[in-house]
Order: sequence, then structure tokens, then C-alpha cells
Amino acid sequence: MLMVDFIHVEQLHRRFDLSEPWLARMIYGRPKRFLDAVDNVSFTIERGKTYALVGESGSGKSTIARIAVGLLGPSSGRILIDGHNLHDRSLSEAEHRRIRQRLQMIFQSPYASLNPRWRVGNILAEPLRTFSLVDGRQAEQHRVQELLEQVGLSVSDARRFPHEFSGGQRQRISIARALASRPDFIVCDEPTSALDVSVQAQVLNLLKELQRDLGLTFLFITHDLAVVRVMAHRIGVLKAGKLIEEQATAELIASPQSEYTRMLIRSAPRIRKHSDDVR
Repeated sequence: MLMVDFIHVEQLHRRFDLSEPWLARMIYGRPKRFLDAVDNVSFTIERGKTYALVGESGSGKSTIARIAVGLLGPSSGRILIDGHNLHDRSLSEAEHRRIRQRLQMIFQSPYASLNPRWRVGNILAEPLRTFSLVDGRQAEQHRVQELLEQVGLSVSDARRFPHEFSGGQRQRISIARALASRPDFIVCDEPTSALDVSVQAQVLNLLKELQRDLGLTFLFITHDLAVVRVMAHRIGVLKAGKLIEEQATAELIASPQSEYTRMLIRSAPRIRKHSDDVR
């Protein structure tokens, strides 16, 4: 039976060693230096909901995002997906593969996250081949066409290269690629910050529609409270790697408990604009 809390983050900690090389430290007598990018962070995300982590640059948001999809390992703590530890080394390769198929990530820049030498059809087909999700070339082409239509692109776009699209269209391709493995959980790492404001609302609307249609669970990483207000069901506020406040979205916007959160809200003048444009 599935747990109520689909994603459960427990006392997550990630330390980076920023020390100079050993020889330099010996010559100059300098100590080792460490950075606690994530410091004892815990939260849960209910199935089909969006949990947002907000904070200024360097607060630890993207580090948590990368740990959540397995691109980084935690120094301590764990992330449970339906009770399964994503970073459990005792799991078999097949078990790891099943868990990772359920996780995908939409990166901040569609310019950097898409292979410029591959046609869109190949970009979308790669996860299908990696996880053996389709049988045969015809089934693969049908699934690629389905993905393109799902994000509001044309079937003929499969033959084009990423540089032939606008920024918003490229991000739609990134979303289609994330959907290819039929995931349950998608980490959105600042997915609209590289886009024009007018295009941001279109992409946010697409993500909300996909969540409603497919029952997706989102971890949404951003510094923009305007985006969070229209996307998230619950918000966690990060400062220097620590989770300093957590509330349901409406409550946090209406009555923030910390001065840091109030500062983030004051720095988001476009809250009303996003509320008007995003359904």
C-alpha cells in the first residue's frame, strides 16, 4: 500500500570540501575548509502536490534538487520515495533502475540541457530506449509524437534541432523529455527563470495542466515568490542551507513568520501579474 507522503526528506545534509590541495595546506599551514550547503533539512511532499523550496542564490535549493534525482549523494540523511531510499546502496541495479525511472528533472536553461546536435525526436526517444519503454521503431515514433502533442508542439517538430525553437518551445521540449519515462515525481529547478515573463505564464500553465492530467508530484525550486504562489501547495524557505520556515502557500504569503521570508515576498513585485496569467 502506498504511503500518504509520496516523497519524504529526512534530515538531509550535504557537505562540500572546499579545501586547498594537501601540499598547499602543508606549506602555508592552512586548515581544511568545508561548506554545509544543506544542513539537516526535512520535509514531505504529498502525491500529486507541488512543494516549493525558495531562497536566494546559495541557499541550497539546487543542491537538494540534485540529491532528489540522484545526481548528488547526501553526506547524511535520506530521501524516501514510497518508503524506498533513493540512495540505498544495498538495492539491486534493477531496483535502482525502477526508482530512477520514476524521477525526472526539468533544468533551468533549455539552452544548456538539450543536446544541440540531436534532433528533437532523438532527444525524446533516448529515455524510451534507456528504460526499454517501447517495443520497436514504430512504437517509439508514436510515443515521441504523443509527447510533442502533450506539450503543445507539432509532430513535425521531431525532425528539427533545438536551435530552431524559441526559448519557451525549448523548455516545452525539456518538459516532454522529462515525461518520456512516465515519471511520478519531477524536480523543476528554476524552469521559467530563463524565459520572458509572457512565456513564463504559458510554461507554468502547461505544468499545472500536466499535473492535473497525469497526477504528477513536483518539487519546485525557485527564488521567485510570484511563481511559487501560483504553483505550490506548500512552501519551504531555505536560508544558508537550513529550512527556516514551512507553511501552506496561502498562509505563508499572508503571514510569514521570519523577516527573511518577508524580505523574499517584498522582492517579488510580480505576484499579482502571475496570479492573473496562470490558471
